[in-house]
Amino acid sequence: MKTLGLIGGMSAESTSVYYQTLNRLVRERLGGLHSAKLVLWSLDFAPIAELQAQDDWEATGVELAAAARALEAAGAQAMLICANTMHLNAPEVQAAVAAPLIHIGDATANALKAQGVKRALLLGTRFTMEKAFYRERLEAAGLAVLTPDAAERERLHAIIFDELCQGVSSEPSRAVVLAMIEQGRKAGADGIIFGCTEIGLLLNPADMPLPTVDTAIAHCEAAIDFALG
Repeated sequence: MKTLGLIGGMSAESTSVYYQTLNRLVRERLGGLHSAKLVLWSLDFAPIAELQAQDDWEATGVELAAAARALEAAGAQAMLICANTMHLNAPEVQAAVAAPLIHIGDATANALKAQGVKRALLLGTRFTMEKAFYRERLEAAGLAVLTPDAAERERLHAIIFDELCQGVSSEPSRAVVLAMIEQGRKAGADGIIFGCTEIGLLLNPADMPLPTVDTAIAHCEAAIDFALG
């Protein structure tokens, strides 16, 4: 089994999902007392979020690259950035280390296509929904991408940062996001992307009206395929 390096803390809420899911997947595949071989570098999210708000992605890239080098020095044989938005810095992370980066966008695209999705509604932070890095990765894999309108993107961004990243999951916010999903379905989406690793803390993919990929889970599955491959 290969050792996976996790760049986490963005947020701590979803990083705990990664830890639990990776270990569960190894136990399911190998049985008994098996668990995943992991090295975790958990960043303080507040300074990272401040840099995001300032649109200073060069500075966040420096932070994530340093984390990747530390993980590789500790024995990591592949890297995971445990967040969708911070894959904006995927090139800097990969350039910093020899170990491969397992990209959340690739895992998501593969999971969507396995469910027959061609036109997916992307839900995530404003950065993930509006910047090109994520959409272009999915489009390169042959998928069309829809997003909510501008006002809904701002509302979802606030739900993620003000609630989900701080461990709050509320019924009013659940209703707001479900309404976004219904609008996306009416606009022609045939699948849903939980394109923020915290959205799975608010909604269950199994309850959605369309095939749905929780990116945190898909990312973990791809990572364990690598680790056990």
